[in-house]
Amino acid sequence: MAGKTVDRWLSDPTRVPHPETRQVVAEALGVNAEVLWPKAIRSAVKVGPEREIVSAYPYRNACPTSVWARLIDGAASSITFAGYTNYFIWQEHPRLAERLKEKASSGCSVRFLIGDPDSDITRRREEIEGVPLTVGTRIRITLDALKRLGDVPGIEARFSDDHIALSVFTFDDEMLVTPHLSSLLGHESPMLHLRRLGDDGLYDRFAGHVAALWAEGRPVDAP
Repeated sequence: MAGKTVDRWLSDPTRVPHPETRQVVAEALGVNAEVLWPKAIRSAVKVGPEREIVSAYPYRNACPTSVWARLIDGAASSITFAGYTNYFIWQEHPRLAERLKEKASSGCSVRFLIGDPDSDITRRREEIEGVPLTVGTRIRITLDALKRLGDVPGIEARFSDDHIALSVFTFDDEMLVTPHLSSLLGHESPMLHLRRLGDDGLYDRFAGHVAALWAEGRPVDAP
C-alpha cells in the first residue's frame, strides 16, 4: 500500500503529501524534499530569510546520517567542520579519512576549526559538562585523526576558543548549524539545515562568523 502511495505522489505532480510526510520520505531516500516536490517547497516558503532553512531538528542527532553523508560526499569546492571538538564526525561516518583525502585530491578545501584542548575555556566547559569523555579528550581524538591523515594538501586545521557555543558545518552552499544550549552536549542541542540562496541571508551570517574565526585561528601543530 505504501509503495502504491509513493508511486502516485511521484507520477502525479498535483498530488503532494503533507509537510511532515514529505520530510520523512525525503530522509528515508537520503535527498532533500524539494528535489521530490520542488513546487510544494517553493509555495510553502516564498519570501524572507526563512526560505534558506531546509530543515530544523530539535536535536542534532535527529538529523539522519544520510543527510550528513550526502553533504560530505556531494561537496565539490569546500567543507568546513567548525565544531568545538568535531569528535562525533569521526565516530558516525565510516571511512571519513579516506573520503576527505579524496575530496582534497579533487580540489575541495577541507578545514577543521577546533577548540584548544589545553585552554581555560575548554577546562571550564569540562567542569560544566561533567562527563567522563571530556571536551579535551574529544578534541584530542580529532587531533589524532588529523595526524593519521598525514600532510594532505587541501586539508587544514586551526584552533579557536570563540565557537564553543556554536557549531557550524559547511558543504559548498549548504550548512548545518548547532547553537549549544546551556550545559547540554552537542547532540542534545537543536540544529538547522540551511542552503544559501542570496547575499546576507542566514547562511552568509553564519559563514561570515566562521570565516572571521578561521582568519584569527591559531595553527594546529602536529602532536
